[in-house]
Order: sequence, then C-alpha cells, then structure tokens
Amino acid sequence: MDGRGRRKGEKSFFDFTLLFVVIFLLCFGLVMLYSVSSYDANLNYNDSSYFLKKQLISTIFGLVIMTAVILVDYHIWSRFAFLAYVVSAVLILLVLTPLGYEVNGARRWLNLGMSLQPAEVAKVGVIIFYASLVCKLGKSLMTKKSLFFIGITTAFIAGMIMIITENLSSAIIVVGIVFMMIFVASDNYKEFIAIGAVGVFLAAIVIILVQKGVLTSEQSFRFARIEAWLNPEAFAADKGFQTLQALYAIGSGEYFGKGLGQSMQKLGYIPEAQNDMIFSIICEELGLFGAVAVMVLFMIMIWRFIVIANNAEDEFGALLVVGVMAHISIQVILNIAVVTNTIPNTGITLPFISYGGSAVVFLLIEIGLVLSVARSIKYKN
Repeated sequence: MDGRGRRKGEKSFFDFTLLFVVIFLLCFGLVMLYSVSSYDANLNYNDSSYFLKKQLISTIFGLVIMTAVILVDYHIWSRFAFLAYVVSAVLILLVLTPLGYEVNGARRWLNLGMSLQPAEVAKVGVIIFYASLVCKLGKSLMTKKSLFFIGITTAFIAGMIMIITENLSSAIIVVGIVFMMIFVASDNYKEFIAIGAVGVFLAAIVIILVQKGVLTSEQSFRFARIEAWLNPEAFAADKGFQTLQALYAIGSGEYFGKGLGQSMQKLGYIPEAQNDMIFSIICEELGLFGAVAVMVLFMIMIWRFIVIANNAEDEFGALLVVGVMAHISIQVILNIAVVTNTIPNTGITLPFISYGGSAVVFLLIEIGLVLSVARSIKYKN
C-alpha cells in the first residue's frame, strides 16, 4: 500500500502546539515591534505605528500563504527542487540590476512591486533543493563525488549571498542548513566533527590575527567588527556603539524589566532597534524573565520540529523539517549571541519578532512546510 494512503481507523495528525507557539511569537513580536519602533517611526514618518502596520500586513500575507502551503501535499515540492535553487540564484543576481536597491548602506533588496530580500527566498529554496537531492542520492550520499557536488552548489549560492548582497550572516545560515541536513541524513559523523573542528580552528586563527593587528579594519569591515567585539569600549563612538547600548539595555532590565514600553535605549540610543537588536529591548522592558520566556518558546518550537521529523512518513518530509529547524535554531542562536556580544555583530534578525516583511513571510512558508509534513503523519484512533 502507498505510504501516503490512509488505512482504516487512522487519523491525520496536526501539531497545534507548534501552530500556537508560532502565533504567539508573531503576536508578541508585533507588540514588541510597536513598543520598540514607535519613537523612531513618529520621529521619521510622523506615524508611531508605521513599522507595525507594514509588519502586520506582511504577517497576514504570510499566514495566508502558510495556510495554502499546509493544505498542499509536501511531496509536490520535490518536483520543483531544482527550480527553487535556480530561482534563488537568479533573484540574488537581480540585486545587481536596477531592480535592486539599497537600505542603510546595504544593497540586499529587490523592488518587484513589493520589497523582497532574495536571501530569504534562498533559505527556503535551499531547504527544498537539498531535501530532494539527499533523497535522490540515497546510499551514495557520502561518496566523494556527491559531497563535492553538494559542497560546490552550497558554496555557489552562499558565495553569491555573501559577495553580491554582502550578507555574511545569511550565507552562514545557508551553509549551516545544508550542513545540518547532510549531518542528519548521514550515518557517519566523523567527517562532520572534523569539518566543525577545522571551522572553529580557522575562526580562532582569524580572531587571533585581528587581535595581534595583522588583520585590520582597513582591510575589511568584517575585521572591524571583530575588533569592536573584542574591545567594544575602545570603539564606543562608532563600531562598538550599538553593541554597548544593547548591553546597557540588557543590564538595566534586571530580572523583571522596566515594564512594557518603558525602555530608554530605544529612544535613539540603539540604531534600528526594531531589527537585529530587538532582543536587547525585550531584556530591558521584560527583564531576564521575558528573555528566558522567549528562549523557552523557541525551544518548544525546536522540540516540535524534532517530533515531526522523527515521525514523518518519508525521508523527504523529515529533511524538510530538519532544514527549517536548522534555519530557525541557527538564526535564534546567532541573534542572541550577537546581542549579548558573545560573537561579533553580524546583523541578523530574531525570527518572528524582528521587523522584516520578507523574513516573516518566508519563515511562515517554512512553518507551512513543517505543518504539511505533520499532516501526513497518521495515528490510530
């Protein structure tokens, strides 16, 4: 009998826990966005709800698309896997054309009648493409030929994101997504441990060279960020300003925060606080309690991903879920690490909470894929 068929006495599963967590994070994100952005929006646009309105429209649009994706059999997406990869690459290239435009010094967006960030499209495209590719490779996944192909295609799309859009954080996330999907699909972990060790070693070498002054900010703005990370007080007037202000916000929130809407750091001290630094304002207004509550919600989300992946009816469905789990977990970890100055500033947003129309729409598409996989799970009455 086809694995997709329904046996007598079986019911389809639906993960309401995951859906509740997503809806709660979206609502919480809108509340925090208004709290964080109202001052800046009123100052620059004469409308305190400017950012809230734009994010609300994107959220509603994303929820509509998410619902449609849930209702579609996820196996259909495997037919469009290669197309998803190609479309992702083409959209990134279009940033170089007149369709591309710059925001805050970064050329990462397209004007296609609506604002679109190709890097967000690429994350979904990569998840679908490599889920399908791993299934097709089967037992030959870990051969040198297969790994070389996976490495080249990953480096190509990640390299385009990093070079064309100068978005290192999204490039890292794309590599992390593929790495996690291959890791889960493989039964041999030694190679992955070795790759991880080499990556940590190279990162440590770069940090040491920056610390010793061999690599300097004059050579690359990324080295400047490492300098500011190592000693933010020495760069308090420029490169370390945002990080220091975020740390002040976190520290002043103490255990239970100053209260919703009572942040001082959002009043022009933290640039673009509604984007990648919104977690610092959560800490300031809601304290350690609020910060831990947000992290717990993300942990519940990751737990539900694991449950769905373990019970998916086939490998393709499981890998789709693993890809989404990798994307969201990596992005959450990186965002919180940046805000707390655990790693250098990479300008990465907090999923479902930070401002960003493209980000929330494509995150909801990914959640739609996960819930579509969950719907295929059958259980007995």
